Amino acid sequence: MSVLPLLLAVLQYPYSHPQRPDIRAGLDTIYAGDFPAAIHYFEALAAKDTADPAPLIFQASAYIWWASAKDADDFATERIDSLLDDAISRARTDSAEFWLATALGYRAREKDLHHHGLAAGKDAKAMRDAYTRVLAVDSACEDCYLGLGVYQYGLARAGGLARFFAKIIGLGSGNADTGIADLRRVARQGDLARVEAAWVLAAALVREADRDESRRPVLRAEARALVVELAAKYPRNPVFQRFLTEVPP
Repeated sequence: MSVLPLLLAVLQYPYSHPQRPDIRAGLDTIYAGDFPAAIHYFEALAAKDTADPAPLIFQASAYIWWASAKDADDFATERIDSLLDDAISRARTDSAEFWLATALGYRAREKDLHHHGLAAGKDAKAMRDAYTRVLAVDSACEDCYLGLGVYQYGLARAGGLARFFAKIIGLGSGNADTGIADLRRVARQGDLARVEAAWVLAAALVREADRDESRRPVLRAEARALVVELAAKYPRNPVFQRFLTEVPP
């Protein structure tokens, strides 16, 4: 992202997100493992500006991380869905393409998690298209590649029936290598999405290790190294700690 002052950044990059120290503070609270505090923080932020979709997205994200910590996919599902629906409405009203794409990506993830594959596919396609529009205006939007990387990787590793329906609704076939390359890019160079990209990349690498016996030690070592770094920065996050228990050296 541009390091120019906020006003100039908004004028030059109308589709991207400006520097958001307020969002970063809340994200750090999520990654630190204090999910209730992060929820309250983003709830207050959303109330201060009722046109801003970003706080709603990351309030939903805090619930998603909390659900992961509880290992309970159905935790706060209705609340998450409501927040993401409201974020999408705000983003569409304000023509905030980056936040629209981000909210659609989270909603696609939730729909897929709860076995609504067709709806998830439609949201994923809309996410891809929105991020593509952002990049057409601002090629420096590194955070865009998190959603695009997940899109490429998820399609490439979907089951046969899912891939069939994906082609029918125009999602394409995906490419796992491209997806992982995109995730690595954001994990190195991203702004707000850097931590989440590293986390998603680690999960993808473990999945790849399970598929490729010859490269398994290397892939698992890379995945573990990513999460070791995250856990060192955020030692109270139970999600990172569980990963390190489940993926031993």
